Amino acid sequence: MLIIVAPGQGAQTPGFLTPWLEDPSFAARLDWLSAVAGIDLAHYGTDADADAIRDTAIAQPLLVAAGLVSALALFPHPAEAFERIGAVAGHSVGEITAAAGAGAITAEQAMVLVRERGNAMAQAAAATPTGMTAVLGGDPDEVLTALAQHGLTPANINAPGQVVAAGTMEQLAALAADPPAKARLMPLSVAGAFHTEHMAPAVDVLQQLARAVSTHDPRTPVISNRDGKVVNGGPEVVRRIVSQVANPVRWDLCLETMRELGVTGILEMPPAGTLTAIAKRALPGVETFALKAPDQLDAAREFTERHGSTSRLDDAQAPVSA
Repeated sequence: MLIIVAPGQGAQTPGFLTPWLEDPSFAARLDWLSAVAGIDLAHYGTDADADAIRDTAIAQPLLVAAGLVSALALFPHPAEAFERIGAVAGHSVGEITAAAGAGAITAEQAMVLVRERGNAMAQAAAATPTGMTAVLGGDPDEVLTALAQHGLTPANINAPGQVVAAGTMEQLAALAADPPAKARLMPLSVAGAFHTEHMAPAVDVLQQLARAVSTHDPRTPVISNRDGKVVNGGPEVVRRIVSQVANPVRWDLCLETMRELGVTGILEMPPAGTLTAIAKRALPGVETFALKAPDQLDAAREFTERHGSTSRLDDAQAPVSA
């Protein structure tokens, strides 16, 4: 079984779109999504420096657009792709990429949603100095206990031994002064405490906007960040995307669902590498492919042929939410 995944904020690197834009079709499609988002995505994907693309309002549209346009480069005939992909999943903002790729929303709706998501999250982050710190290693229970003691939220539980703590800068400083045993702390270069109560104002903004979004049931099942459940209903996909802004990302549960579904291959869309690295550790024996540059497209297509299936995912294979 083939599962396609889309990375979240932090995966972007300066110039990652440069080789892709040599393809006129890719460039034209990116220009269209730039017009929808009101952002010069080609500039931010090629010439902008790390500080510029770290901005939440820039990074999120850039990531979604990159995933959607590269998906069309990989799958020129989407209808055929739907028959081969067992499920899709996205990490954080990557859920918008996954939703559009699965046909639950259009690419244009995705770009409007991610534009407003990025702006609203940036504004929410500006209200209080907050941040995020990766906690690597340590006993999982002890790590969660330490976070609770300092009033921090486990905003991302990516896999055993990889949790991201989020909260105020004071709370993070207290954790740094008293870290869990055998754990390594790595402050993240992000604008705020994403996927926590600090993002509640952004949820309010997106709930209003989402009322006008027309949806379709996804052509490919979507694995949700909330609880790892497979979601087959378009309205529920969007509701979960909105609420997830202020709730933890349970990528560990997504990986568990992938295992239960019998995944054999995971292909990560650009800018790839983060999620495949996690999968290699969490799902030993599952083959991964990080699609980073267009010169990998032929190999990526061979990968999809090898792991893809023309059979549809049986609803009984995993927890399902309508």
